[in-house]
Amino acid sequence: MNRHAFLALSCASALGLMTACAGPAGSGVAPVASPTRTVYHVNSGVESSAAILNNVRNHLNADPKARIVVVTHGPGIDFLLQDAKDSRGREFSSPVSDLAGRGVEFRVCNNTLETRSIPASKLLFEAKIVPSGVAEVARLQAAEGYVYLKP
Repeated sequence: MNRHAFLALSCASALGLMTACAGPAGSGVAPVASPTRTVYHVNSGVESSAAILNNVRNHLNADPKARIVVVTHGPGIDFLLQDAKDSRGREFSSPVSDLAGRGVEFRVCNNTLETRSIPASKLLFEAKIVPSGVAEVARLQAAEGYVYLKP
């Protein structure tokens, strides 16, 4: 076999192997990946919280297996307080409960609670207290590989 024939045969073999590994042509089948892990960093008040919760809902609708953690600090904790309402007077407790039922975790900065003298008993049931909101965001990114979103 001459050199050109050998190269042509080698290329054809490599192309065949790549095609076999890629799946059926036009199948749209992507490689199986582990669930996306995303941390939503929230430090703005209730005026933007309804939109943020809608972003999280849309995220889950597009990727139902996504693992999502919402970390709040400063005015960002306000929507996780009992009886908190959006600009239309609707309480946040129902959408938070619905998202928690879909696996979303809500974390609240203890530094903020202490600075603002808010007792933990004022938080919605779904909220978990962490020592520091910003430290939690950093930990999730560095130690657990979460993708960072700041809506």
